[in-house]
Amino acid sequence: MHTNKLANPGPLGLMGFGMTTVLLNLHNAGFFPLTSVIISMGIFFGGMAQIFAGILEYKKGNTFGLTAFTSYGCFWLSLVGLLLLPRMGLAEPSNAASLGAYLALWGVFTLFMFFGTLCANRVLQFVFASLTLLFALLAVGNMTGNHAILTFAGYEGIICGGSAIYLAMAEVINEQLGRTVLPIGAVEVQPKAQAAVTA
Repeated sequence: MHTNKLANPGPLGLMGFGMTTVLLNLHNAGFFPLTSVIISMGIFFGGMAQIFAGILEYKKGNTFGLTAFTSYGCFWLSLVGLLLLPRMGLAEPSNAASLGAYLALWGVFTLFMFFGTLCANRVLQFVFASLTLLFALLAVGNMTGNHAILTFAGYEGIICGGSAIYLAMAEVINEQLGRTVLPIGAVEVQPKAQAAVTA
């Protein structure tokens, strides 16, 4: 009997998210200005690679992975659109209120997705919890114009992205070596109670 083991697309999506998030939040923390480095990363790795990973999660029957990677891939593409469309004369620039609403909606989505991680490993839970906080900080910071909150969000975002990078590499290395080298805090899922059979 022929069996075809499918590869795990999760590390690709996590790395696309993690590296792009770290890069953008290095800017938010004030280390360098917003340049083509971030925009290009947002299109090709944060955007395209995550969407590609999401499609592969569909093939594996993973609804959570499909929804998460495809959504956040589109988030990065839409963020690039927010930056580039006004410069191309195709749309008006976003004001603080609309940008804050955009970020807040992504925060609400991420909070719901966080609840979906409660049966997954601890590192994935941390990724989504810290991402929820990041969107909240960015939404409040933009709506209030508080530069200190936005700077703090940058540092928090670096930690969030770094945790996704760690999880991606843990999944790759642990699978390659066939043992746990980088722990991810695996959660044991309790089997569903067997229904009593009555005669």
